[in-house]
Amino acid sequence: MARGERRRRAVPAEGVRTAERAARGGPGRRDGRGGAPRSTAGRVAVAVVVLSLALGLSGRWVLAWHRARRAVTLHSAPPALPANSSSPAVAPGLFWGTYRPHVYFGMKTRSPKPLLTGLMWAQQGTTPGTPKLRHTCEQGDGVGPYGWEFHDGLSFGRQHIQDGALWLTTEFVKRPGGQHGGDWSWRVTVEPQASSTSALPLVSLFFYVVTDGKEVLLPEVEAKGQLKFISGHTSELGDFRFTLMPPTSPGDTAPKYGSYNVFWTSNPGLPLLTEMVKNSLNSWFQHRPPGASPERYLGLPGSLKWEDRGPSGQGQGQFLIQQVTLKVPFSVEFVFESGSAQAGGNQALPRLAGSLLTQTLESHAEAFRERFEKTFHLKEKGLSPGEQALGQAALSDLLGGIGYFYGQGLVLPDMGVEESEQKVDPALFPPVPLFTAVPSRSFFPRGFLWDEGFHQLVVQRWDPYLTREALGHWLGLLNADGWIGREQILGDEARARVPPEFLVQRAVHANPPTLLLPVAHMLEGGDPDDLAFLRKAFPRLHAWFSWLHQSQAGPVPLSYRWRGRDPALLTLLNPKTLPSGLDDYPRASHPSVAERHLDLRCWVALGARVLTRLAEYLGETEVAAELGPLAASLEAAESLDELHWAQELGVFADFGNHTKAVQLKPRPPQGLVRVVGRPQPRLQYVDALGYVSLFPLLLRLLDPNSSRLGPLLDILADSRHLWSPFGLRSLAASSSFYGQRNSEHDPPYWRGAVWLNVNYLALGALHHYGQLKGPHQARAVKLHSELRANVVGNVWRQYQSTGFLWEQYSDRDGRGMGCRPFHGWTSLVLLAMAEDY
Repeated sequence: MARGERRRRAVPAEGVRTAERAARGGPGRRDGRGGAPRSTAGRVAVAVVVLSLALGLSGRWVLAWHRARRAVTLHSAPPALPANSSSPAVAPGLFWGTYRPHVYFGMKTRSPKPLLTGLMWAQQGTTPGTPKLRHTCEQGDGVGPYGWEFHDGLSFGRQHIQDGALWLTTEFVKRPGGQHGGDWSWRVTVEPQASSTSALPLVSLFFYVVTDGKEVLLPEVEAKGQLKFISGHTSELGDFRFTLMPPTSPGDTAPKYGSYNVFWTSNPGLPLLTEMVKNSLNSWFQHRPPGASPERYLGLPGSLKWEDRGPSGQGQGQFLIQQVTLKVPFSVEFVFESGSAQAGGNQALPRLAGSLLTQTLESHAEAFRERFEKTFHLKEKGLSPGEQALGQAALSDLLGGIGYFYGQGLVLPDMGVEESEQKVDPALFPPVPLFTAVPSRSFFPRGFLWDEGFHQLVVQRWDPYLTREALGHWLGLLNADGWIGREQILGDEARARVPPEFLVQRAVHANPPTLLLPVAHMLEGGDPDDLAFLRKAFPRLHAWFSWLHQSQAGPVPLSYRWRGRDPALLTLLNPKTLPSGLDDYPRASHPSVAERHLDLRCWVALGARVLTRLAEYLGETEVAAELGPLAASLEAAESLDELHWAQELGVFADFGNHTKAVQLKPRPPQGLVRVVGRPQPRLQYVDALGYVSLFPLLLRLLDPNSSRLGPLLDILADSRHLWSPFGLRSLAASSSFYGQRNSEHDPPYWRGAVWLNVNYLALGALHHYGQLKGPHQARAVKLHSELRANVVGNVWRQYQSTGFLWEQYSDRDGRGMGCRPFHGWTSLVLLAMAEDY
């Protein structure tokens, strides 16, 4: 996933703003939009050429300027999605959603300037000083397990969160109606853990609303600081009202006594909400239920006078928060009502609260269970109720991790020279929206290009409409050359979690084109809506593939080389190849332009095959005539053998300037440094047996009668190499790089651990060859069955033990490793259980 460079703590928002200010002076910045329309850019380019000739400037400068402009100019092809596709007029059912995956519970609209809602909570009096305020999902905050039990991606979800002795259940359901996305309701239930023997704690819930523009919220307050309701109006939502219902005991209507505090201020910036509330919890109040002893709690000393909000920036928006403090157990409901939905009939709709909310939530839960079994057939296949629950959670966590982002990324243009020679500042990309699933709510709550193709393989089976929306948004990110940035860091909240030095995306860096995997599935499925979408998306898909094929071309015909490898630094055992997605997987020890990368060639071969089939279906004869011969050449056994079959190793391999005689050795005071011994590097095949070696098999490029298929199956099935009881390890146990650190501060990542995305590709390939007649058919069937049992069994055991899906799994004992929850491509375990490839 090319995540190694992002394993850093989040940075203050000011650091991000500093990086952006520096970028605004770079090429491509114009009128605050980061790129003029193509026609304008063309006229300006002509003027600059004339001027450069008049002034005697070099053609190289003009070319560099042109490249810089194109890097931050949007592609001219028609969009794959309708205009205003995220608006309530076009997609009312998707307008509101849990599109803030980095918070434990919150919703917002799919808008450039959304109305946001969220939940914070704190246990009062359990620790000295300010209580721990829970809001954003953090890797090390001690909360968990947590995740969605059900989430249908559209209108309903139920999530469970363990926080020490507390068990929180958050639920939401939407009700369509009107012209602005309809109504929705939340229910938050807080109960003690069944095993807890401590006294029932006092807990504060904080329900908040944030605006990001000039709209004014109008709170109406009752006695004792309790909000009666919050009314408001925006151009996208029309009139609306929020109501915090009186708390009750869980599961019934018995009222619970609550203490209330209100806080109303200017929006400090979304990344600063948690800190603002934490710093404002500075006054002691008393919780005094009738007939019980009073208890002290820290509360918000807010005012509801608009003039008391404090300093306000222009267009800064508002932050309004209601704190309710109660004794566990309890339930609280928060209701949003759309004015246009309520005005839709002669009689106002009943409020979606109390028993009506309970009935609606249960009917949605039952519908989810029925639809899940109809889609994936896990019960029919004989999987246990626990394994079925794992499958439901894998899907729900993935759908509950879909976010909507809007903003500008930072781009370093491709200047047509090696990166070490580039002397240019990054520029701001035009503002763009992105509707995407994210790999991890706690660690990677943003869009990643090569992850998203795997995500959509799961989402597509459940709801093809969601996949069309996601793919259409990703294809909307193309620049004029057909490039898509591999990591999308859009908006304040996303930027705040990424150190400034990693914000910039380089326009020469590619990523595996995994979006073509769900595209291929669409083409094979033949759904009329999918095919209509592909017709609109085709020009952009073709432009994207053409950029990949041309920009990553290798040193000889039909070879390819990942641009963006790290240089051979003194601190690195093996220079990383982040654009490949396989980060620290060992490549040639000494990077050079002579390298040939096997996995990249296989990805290009897959792309040529899929685009050729799509062009033929759509009647795009010129494109089919262009890509058909390329696909045939890339899949030809002779060409693949000539460039990548390492006879001396008995496998397919990378090629480059390489030696195995590299080690990290301590050298005070520098620490661990790279030492190169003998033999010195020379051009040769790279001895690094692992996932890369399997790519011709993984992407099903080999004929079932291929003489190379048997050796690859041998390697795959050998426990001395890739086979483990928990799945295929990423690097052979026999490799000198197996389990080795890449630097003093850089532990192994793709050097032995079991990853679900590649294991899913392996399962699909084994299933594929098990259905085709050939000398290895029976063996492929057997290996598929055994590998599926190993992978699914281990993920299930780790889920039982920890309550999480994990980023990777140990090949030695199966334990979950890396970040958690990792509901991204680890959710492919569901398709493995369903044997759906």
